[in-house]
Amino acid sequence: MAITQKSKYALRATLELAVRFGQGPISIGEIAKAQAIPARFLEAILAQLKRAGLVESRRGNEGGYVLARPPARISVGDVLRVVQGTLADPDTLGHGHGGGPQASQTVFSPIWDAALRSASAVYDAASFQILVDRYRTALGSRALDYSI
Repeated sequence: MAITQKSKYALRATLELAVRFGQGPISIGEIAKAQAIPARFLEAILAQLKRAGLVESRRGNEGGYVLARPPARISVGDVLRVVQGTLADPDTLGHGHGGGPQASQTVFSPIWDAALRSASAVYDAASFQILVDRYRTALGSRALDYSI
């Protein structure tokens, strides 16, 4: 399964919201700048995440986006499923029967299914709280402080 660039942007945007969880709404511009995501892509990605109930938007001068639930309750798998629709490689979906290439697909499909189950387990076990902790550790002494 390939992770698309759009999915990588969605994951980084969600990480930024998770890092700032509880600090109020964050504008698209702030998220884009902090995570080096083109703002034009970010708007569409956040709209998708909002429709899925992973983020909420707040209107007004102090508006922006926030996570809809705590980072510990949102996983990498949740975000990937919203943005990509499925974690499976589209070429491995559908198990053909018959001769030639379809028979080969039938032979390989148990491997693809096992790989999908394994990948899903890894993605679903990776909560954004775990990622926030890793992110802060990676930043070390450069810990983010958004207070004014």
